[in-house]
Amino acid sequence: MSQDLSATPEAPKEDGRPKWDNKFQYILSCIGFAVGLGNVWRFPYLCQIHGGGAFLIPYFIALLFEGIPLLHLELALGQCLRKGSIGAWNTISPYLGGVGSWMVSVLVSLYYNTVLTWVMWYFINSFQEPLPWSVCPLNENRTGFNEECYESTAVNYFWYRKTLNITPDIAESGTFRWWLILCLAACWAIVYLCTIRGIETTGKAIYVTAIFPYLVLTIFLIQGLTLPGATEGLIYLFTPNLNTLKNPRVWLDAATQIFFSLSLAFGGLIAFASYNPTKNDCEKDAVTVALVNSMTSLYASIPVFSVLGFKAKTAYWDCLDRNIINIINEFDLPEESIMRQNYTSWISFLNSSYPEKIAGLKLKRCELQEFLDQSVSGTGLAFIVFTQAIILMPGSQAWAILFFIMLFSLGLSSMFGNIEGVFTPLLELQIIHKPAPKELLSGIICLISFLIALCFTLGSGSYWIDIFDRYAASVPLLIIAFFEVIGVVYIYKIKRFSEDVEWMTGRKLNLFWQITWRFISPLLLLIVFMAFVILQMQKPPSYTAWNPKYEGFPMKEEKVYPPWVQAICVLLAALPGMCVPLVALFHLVKQRRRSKEPSFVLPEVSSCQGANSSFSHPKE
Repeated sequence: MSQDLSATPEAPKEDGRPKWDNKFQYILSCIGFAVGLGNVWRFPYLCQIHGGGAFLIPYFIALLFEGIPLLHLELALGQCLRKGSIGAWNTISPYLGGVGSWMVSVLVSLYYNTVLTWVMWYFINSFQEPLPWSVCPLNENRTGFNEECYESTAVNYFWYRKTLNITPDIAESGTFRWWLILCLAACWAIVYLCTIRGIETTGKAIYVTAIFPYLVLTIFLIQGLTLPGATEGLIYLFTPNLNTLKNPRVWLDAATQIFFSLSLAFGGLIAFASYNPTKNDCEKDAVTVALVNSMTSLYASIPVFSVLGFKAKTAYWDCLDRNIINIINEFDLPEESIMRQNYTSWISFLNSSYPEKIAGLKLKRCELQEFLDQSVSGTGLAFIVFTQAIILMPGSQAWAILFFIMLFSLGLSSMFGNIEGVFTPLLELQIIHKPAPKELLSGIICLISFLIALCFTLGSGSYWIDIFDRYAASVPLLIIAFFEVIGVVYIYKIKRFSEDVEWMTGRKLNLFWQITWRFISPLLLLIVFMAFVILQMQKPPSYTAWNPKYEGFPMKEEKVYPPWVQAICVLLAALPGMCVPLVALFHLVKQRRRSKEPSFVLPEVSSCQGANSSFSHPKE
């Protein structure tokens, strides 16, 4: 039985709920939550491997039919019901309480803040001169360079040995790293101070954490475009290869990138929107946040690939210089007789005149395209490739400091949304005694998260972070988002929700939202989910290990996860999604038992407008 919507409800009364200081603060918070590390180290990589500019075609199609509709749905729901994720879905129907599970936000927060721990460690080390990842340390006898560093690179050695002190196998946990524990404690302390009173404090911090990365990106853009090789890097990034669109993987990656980049189904966006006045244009907000997020990805790609183009060009020149020195020494030619500019003509001449001598030199093949093809994403881009490029830049110390401050700001603003997705539902559920201050709840969340996240500071910690990223932040979000759409469209009813949105925005919901919410968005989510599962089932889950004793070192050794780790992967992927049927089953059993009581009444599917007009939050 639904509530009567024929009468226009009164404006909601003051309910003592915190509010944003202004509209700009709210939009900034949503943008800060959506725009994160993935915009800098994931999107450019996908453009690079999926046909450059051609990737933008499936990307913007996914944005239009999946990203924006789901974002609009979450913002409208939170704003209308003025509750966090669990409260919002419980209000609509108790059976949907599991859709608002904050478990994913907790799991993501655990490993996401550990990534910020690494960023802080690099930031601290950026003040050294020279940068500690620019040179190999001496061995114990001080007779040469450290063997592991010499066989790989100084950048790899600092990341895998000095930072992570990584184990060669996930089954070997290793020991805790005190430097990472200190940085982890500092990161959680910063998160606590910024989220200590929910949006009352994050709303102030967001002005810095959301705006500052754009300033740094602009500085990197100006500097990057002046570097040699920047043009080649940008041409390589955006030159479209339309043939790649025939590959289904391109479309799958575009859909998943849009979904995860907008931070959908975490609960943070519903929480942020719940602090809005009900009379607010949530449709315009959704389009604004989604477009700014996508434009940021494009904007970040330009300085990233300007710098990567510079790195590729420098590596290409180094390759040529080594070959030139070998040729000059072998043929006893005058110095500077062979230059980079005439290298090709000299090679052609010597190959035709002295083919055996040239073959005996075993010259390296120097192709700029091959250096540009060395694609990498995630931590590999931030802590290996980009740091290596920074070494080559004039004033490398300053650029390193700026780069890691930018990454920290990006990650911190995303952490605000993750924590808010946990903080708001727990506050409404009154997990702690009502008079207890918000600071206590924030402190409990951050302290427990810090203690659990200590496992990531072990030698095998980075392997587990990959697992959490791959499984805890993928399938569960797709499942939750699917049930969000189904819950609104077919349980709450699309007609009722359309009237709610019209009441909030002052205009009728157009046909586009109706079609995407009813058919296109759930269908896309189902396709992405099935494709993800099929790809995972094609081969056993594996990982790449850093093993100095591996015969192919410095290449990483590919290993299959042991059975007990595979079981944990399945658990991480299934557990948050299982909250949906388990909560529904719990309420079904509860209803069956209570239905035998004479005074029992079936639970209503509460109206969004009715929630605000009839049972608003009690005044504090």
